[in-house]
Amino acid sequence: MTGLRDVLRALPVFEGELPSFDASSAPASPLELFTEWLHAAVDAGVPEPHAMTLATADAEGRPSSRVLILKDADEEGWQFATSARSPKGRELDGRPFAALSFHWPRLARQVRLRGPVASAGAERSAADFRARGADARAEALLGRQSHALISEAERRAALAEARSRLAAGPDLVAPDWTLYALRPETVEFWQGDRERHHTRLLYRRNTGGSWERGLLWA
Repeated sequence: MTGLRDVLRALPVFEGELPSFDASSAPASPLELFTEWLHAAVDAGVPEPHAMTLATADAEGRPSSRVLILKDADEEGWQFATSARSPKGRELDGRPFAALSFHWPRLARQVRLRGPVASAGAERSAADFRARGADARAEALLGRQSHALISEAERRAALAEARSRLAAGPDLVAPDWTLYALRPETVEFWQGDRERHHTRLLYRRNTGGSWERGLLWA
């Protein structure tokens, strides 16, 4: 029987045609470059290119990570949403700092961000909640994310009750639903290369709020 190590080492990487990346011609803003790379991922058919890993830490500094969907990105930050009472919401309340990472393997590209996180405000949070699908709103309305589930019957009954509440009040918003924005202090763009000549371009926000950039060793 083949060991797991052998299986992992035999897996191919950097297959297909990879894009080039001239870091010297990169735009001054990481948001502009991120937008270019995201569109390239969409055009290349990368599955769920808006999926990203969010990493947070609890009061003892123990990290957690999970995959979420990017809701928007602008000068205020990269945005995602969750219940403020969820584990990640509670961790962000205690330590309002996080990291995001995007991985587009078809293009051998990654984007990594780190920075403080803040609520985008009640109005924008409510708008995000109302834009969700009916089932997603019903699930969020329960406010039980990561709680112990006794049975599927319990889940079905709770969701049926939540759907009834939404049918009676279509504008109903879960009180703890929060749209968060991570305002990056650093943004790194990583372009893979078959010869391992990977390109890493780091944007760092200076004390004046503008961006400085430079290359990193791979």
